[in-house]
Amino acid sequence: MKYLLLFLVLALGGKQVWAHEFTPAYPTLEQSYMDGVLQTKMLLFNLRKDVTYYELDVFDKDWNKVPFAATDKIVEVKYLERKYIDVFVREKDKGRALYICSKSKLLSDNSNITMVATRICSKIK
Repeated sequence: MKYLLLFLVLALGGKQVWAHEFTPAYPTLEQSYMDGVLQTKMLLFNLRKDVTYYELDVFDKDWNKVPFAATDKIVEVKYLERKYIDVFVREKDKGRALYICSKSKLLSDNSNITMVATRICSKIK
């Protein structure tokens, strides 16, 4: 009975949190138009009214940054907007690059509202 009560309190009293979407979940690096450079196309969908900018990063298995290129490393995506992003990784880094991530960038102000940054990562096949 106490678990049912706990579930109802969390389900009815909890505040809903929206994040963003970053797909595909398992992207594949393919040869780009440049020699020695691989690329993949990612889709960023913003479901947050309070966030407009997202930072991109590529990481290895130990969460160390891997060099990469994109049109912009900080991308502007308005609320309910979708944006395709080409991510480029050097062919010599293919074995190291494991995650492509997007992280919400929060604008600082003097409000007392608690804001939560979200990071979503896709694992490279």
